[in-house]
Amino acid sequence: MAPSYLIAGCGYIGSALGDYLHRQGHAVTGLTRSPDSARLLSESHGWPVRAADLTDPGALGAIGDSFDAVVHCASSGRGGAEAYRAVFLDGLKHLSTAFPGIPIVFTSSTSVYGQTDGSLVHENSPTEPDRETGLILLAAEQFVMRLGGTALRLAGLYGPGRSVYLTKLLDGTARIETGAVNRLLNQIHRDDAVSAIATVLASPREKVLGQVFNVVDDTPLTQRECYEGLARHFGLPVPAEAPPNLERKRAWTHKRVDNARLKSLGWSPRYPGYLEAVEHDPGLIDSCRPRA
Repeated sequence: MAPSYLIAGCGYIGSALGDYLHRQGHAVTGLTRSPDSARLLSESHGWPVRAADLTDPGALGAIGDSFDAVVHCASSGRGGAEAYRAVFLDGLKHLSTAFPGIPIVFTSSTSVYGQTDGSLVHENSPTEPDRETGLILLAAEQFVMRLGGTALRLAGLYGPGRSVYLTKLLDGTARIETGAVNRLLNQIHRDDAVSAIATVLASPREKVLGQVFNVVDDTPLTQRECYEGLARHFGLPVPAEAPPNLERKRAWTHKRVDNARLKSLGWSPRYPGYLEAVEHDPGLIDSCRPRA
């Protein structure tokens, strides 16, 4: 029989992952907080989505337990530390209690790396985030690892309907950061993040359980290179310069994230770099254009 997967969180990544696995013939069940969202997602995607709040320890008892793996890819809803703790750390604890012994794959973030020196970072590099949210993600990773699960550190997500840099360039709000250092951007297309999760799920357990994997493309860009490349592509002026926003939700970091460990499983990105995706993914451009 084909493996069966529970996807806890059916947002930007979870719904695309469910579609991918469903097309591959796997049994997929999704979880989302709202009953209305669960109904609409089930109708539109063709695989069952159940309503359950991960932050409620009693909400998962009726889901069943015939799964080969659980994928936690729920979102904090742009919340702060309190939301992070409830959704990520508490949510993982509730999943582990409801589904004992079932491997958990947790989608974390490369924001757990705090490097600012432009160095190459891999899974064994120091993780010293300077935001409380990053520390909570790190604690959630450590919890999953103690259970023998897998943590995936996703770089900045973009794809259809979502690209901070492209949206800002097209709506005229983009600014190139001034200063002695132009920080490196590490990104991953949504479809490549989905294929990475699927690769981990399909890999022999001895290769992935208890492991951390960076999920990032092959071509980090500086912020300046990113905006200059976008400007060339669209025939638009290069954005003006402005001081960096050091109070942004994600810490100001400058690092080059390595993906060699993930590639050792046989994964490779469809879009090796952000500018290649802009050139070859028409859905990305169309969905990010300003609406009249």
